[in-house]
Amino acid sequence: MGKIAFVFPGQGSQHVGMGKSLAEKYQAARDIFALADECLGYSLSKLCFEGPEDELRLTYHTQPAILTTCMALYEVFKADAPRPDYVAGHSLGEYSALVAGEALAFADAVTIVRKRGQFMDEAVPAGQGAMAAVIGAKRDELQSVCEEISLEGDTVQLANLNSPGQVVISGTKEGVEKASQVIKAQKKARRVIPLDVSGPFHSDLMKPAASRLAHVLENVKINNARIPVVTNVEARPVMLAEEIEQALIEQVFSPVLWEDSVRWMIDAGVDIFVEIGTGQVLTGLIKKISRDVAVYSVYDEDSLRQTLEEIT
Repeated sequence: MGKIAFVFPGQGSQHVGMGKSLAEKYQAARDIFALADECLGYSLSKLCFEGPEDELRLTYHTQPAILTTCMALYEVFKADAPRPDYVAGHSLGEYSALVAGEALAFADAVTIVRKRGQFMDEAVPAGQGAMAAVIGAKRDELQSVCEEISLEGDTVQLANLNSPGQVVISGTKEGVEKASQVIKAQKKARRVIPLDVSGPFHSDLMKPAASRLAHVLENVKINNARIPVVTNVEARPVMLAEEIEQALIEQVFSPVLWEDSVRWMIDAGVDIFVEIGTGQVLTGLIKKISRDVAVYSVYDEDSLRQTLEEIT
């Protein structure tokens, strides 16, 4: 018998209306949105259900909005789903994984990610940082380009190692532009796509945000996980509270080792992955990493029911 992993998406999958139909139908989903509203002191549910879009896109709204929608879906799904062997999340999604793994209470997680979003937003002045997706390049060649440019005084680093041939770089605007030019000139990739983001996430420029987050986490009750959480920073499972806290701090300025995390889970015997949250980004990435596993997406009521029929 194979193993099952639940995975949770990060920023970028938000849209107006997310979670609305689920909350209208299921008390468990309504309760999650109501708790988020209470913890944050404003109506996050109204922002998710009705917008406006430009406010929902602000990092300090986006992060709690995605976490809350993921956990609303999870609460409905888990009532009839098998217990997973592992959980993991992409960047922000790691907080959803930690709530599912019972290491963090949802009320704490939603408060933390609101602040995390704010700290990340304030770490670098607007317009000074950038990110770009590099398609079809080799990881080691990209690493060399980033190191060379960083030695010249600009910052550019590997930020998301998503799947074979899909890596995101992050750093100063100049650093990312120079790296993009070198990659194109040396034909090291098929495409380089600038990303519409509010900051250079998962780079050393986020260290001020990580320091502020560390102070917040000092006052939060983190438990040992009941389900192993495969972390972004190390691409291995952790369960101890102190390891989880350290991973959350380092995650802000470290690369997201998503491909490595998925490969670790497959090597550990996982043959079913279920993505729980808005969109199907991780589903696509996992399919690029391995064609030998089954991947399901739970993003609304229909997909939730369909997935339950397939895996139970």
